Amino acid sequence: MELTRIWLILLALTAATTALAFASGPVAAAALLGLALLKARAILAGFLHLDRAAGWRAAFTVPLAIWLALIWGLHLV
Repeated sequence: MELTRIWLILLALTAATTALAFASGPVAAAALLGLALLKARAILAGFLHLDRAAGWRAAFTVPLAIWLALIWGLHLV
């Protein structure tokens, strides 16, 4: 049941990403990158079972968030 819930969350996040596909500007870019971060966290927590290991989840999430922030910053330049 848990994997089904994660899968449905990923479907909803993918639908939101598709809805934002034609938007432009820094806010849309930040929203798309935020959705990518949420999808990555859902995969890490649900499929890789890192929801039981908060330290490992943070070890993956923090560098990913920094990377996405750098991408967003480059988008602004």
